[in-house]
Amino acid sequence: MNEAARGERIAKWLARAGVASRRDAEKLVAEGRVRLNNTAVTHPATFVAADDIVVVNGVAVESPERTRLWRYHKPAGLMTTHRDPEGRPTVFDKLPPGLPRVVSVGRLDLASEGLLLLTNDGTLARRLELPATGWIRRYRVRVHGRPQEAALARLKRGVTVEGARYGPIDAGLDAVKGDNAWLTVSLREGRNREIRRVMAHLGLPVTRLIRIAYGPFQLGTLPRGAVEEVPARVLRDQVPREN
Repeated sequence: MNEAARGERIAKWLARAGVASRRDAEKLVAEGRVRLNNTAVTHPATFVAADDIVVVNGVAVESPERTRLWRYHKPAGLMTTHRDPEGRPTVFDKLPPGLPRVVSVGRLDLASEGLLLLTNDGTLARRLELPATGWIRRYRVRVHGRPQEAALARLKRGVTVEGARYGPIDAGLDAVKGDNAWLTVSLREGRNREIRRVMAHLGLPVTRLIRIAYGPFQLGTLPRGAVEEVPARVLRDQVPREN
């Protein structure tokens, strides 16, 4: 029997249902927290068919809906995680009612703000996070200090900070106001705290960081804390199809 006839691998099914990314869904399986038709799932290669019942942590999971994507204007002061061990407020605590279960496409750290994409399809989230997608992440960045344009230009060749190698970064000086300056920064990978670490390496501590674009999707005039769904037609046109 071919894979299509058997159904869908459970980790992918859970990811499309918005429970977690495929990788995290595999962890749920390994931890014994997933049951299929009242039987514990012990292997990520288990398949889910149309009429199967899947339970995670004692709660039944509804079958995946069509893939949907939302733009969210994340305020500063929220963690991009479903649960924070330190009890800090999270993005998912503050989302307006009525949304299905969603996961984020990448993250913004506690102090960062701006555009965060949300989706009900964990597989899509993982795919859009990968540098292979080729999408540019664009930010407005306020730093303390006077940037040297030559130093910013060198970032286009990539930079090594404390043993970590970062890829090309396009950083342009927009304005200088007193002891602060505003930059527009674009990159394709967006590793954890990358901009903050690179700017600190240049002696320019970041005092504000706002993501204004992720690939073809823009923050625009979306109010802080607001969520707006991307129309299905736009999603089909802009999001690369999975091979």
